[in-house]
Amino acid sequence: MKILNRYILREVLLTWIAVTVVLLFILLTNQFARVLGKAATGELPRDAVAVLLGLTSIQFLTVLIPVALLLAIMLGLGRMYRDSEMVAVLACGIGPIRLYRPLVLLAAVLAMTIGWLATTVTPWSLRLAEITLYSAQETMEFGSLEPGRFHSDGSKKTVFFAEAVAEDGTLSNVFIQRRNEGRVEVSVSRRGKLTEADENGWRTMLLFDGKRYEGVPGSPKFNLMEFAEEGVPLRPAISKAKLDKAEMLPFSELLGSDDPLLIAELQWRLSGPVMIFVLTLLAVPMARTSPRQGRYAKILFAILVYMLYSNMLGISRSWLEDGRIPPIMGMVWVHVLMAGMGVFMLAHQSRLFQRMFKRQASVVAA
Repeated sequence: MKILNRYILREVLLTWIAVTVVLLFILLTNQFARVLGKAATGELPRDAVAVLLGLTSIQFLTVLIPVALLLAIMLGLGRMYRDSEMVAVLACGIGPIRLYRPLVLLAAVLAMTIGWLATTVTPWSLRLAEITLYSAQETMEFGSLEPGRFHSDGSKKTVFFAEAVAEDGTLSNVFIQRRNEGRVEVSVSRRGKLTEADENGWRTMLLFDGKRYEGVPGSPKFNLMEFAEEGVPLRPAISKAKLDKAEMLPFSELLGSDDPLLIAELQWRLSGPVMIFVLTLLAVPMARTSPRQGRYAKILFAILVYMLYSNMLGISRSWLEDGRIPPIMGMVWVHVLMAGMGVFMLAHQSRLFQRMFKRQASVVAA
């Protein structure tokens, strides 16, 4: 049994690593194309691309680990069925239940890993990604003003231009145009300075030694004013980084909360480790095939089962957030239902029902 356990564990573990790497590469390639597209259009600086991809890969692992384990068990045991190795194992009196010994060990390690990722690492990566994205967009908006180019603020009603930018941030020959309820305000100055953002992200363009023209386009009446210093508020194009979302909160803040949104988030994070064991229970009976079918015969069925499982968890989470189901029920019913499906398939393959019927028939006959 020790040799067989090591053999099954090595077969499934190597397959799990390969499947995880392939799926992660596919998801990161898609995400890389999306982030690179934003960088090409000027929405993100190039320095933030690698950071966002690294943080995204951490978030992807919480989704990939369960489905990769399911596929790894299906492929590993499927190859043994295809090569008739499992026939020899079953002929030695080793039933399907004994196959769980090495698989439960692997599932326990992965469950602890995904539990650590879901409760600690993923919220941290989401917060850091939000801060990185906000800082990068803020830098692209105002942080690196390119001289000789027109810029606009978040309201799209203010356009400003600077002929040159010194190393200390001082602007030379600044032009600002603002539109306000049909009126146009144009300010020009010899020099200017862009202040730091306040707590709401607003900045102020300070102008020195300049002139301002006010009037209605098409009207000959314009007001002219000279000033020594003037401040023009610039509205941010992006909202402030939101770090109070449920998925970004630390695990300790979710415990003991009465908020349905936080209760749903708590159960969603805890569903990952439970999902690992349930999928392991389902994978063994689903992997059973005849040598003629091949190792890929039931992969599509396994993917459909995983999609059903995942969608049911998502629906249960929505119901829990809306208060349609009590918190004590939460997502537990989904895990119980899928685990019951696995127990039923395992009992059917082990001919447990036939033995029970035969035993009951013999008792009745006696």
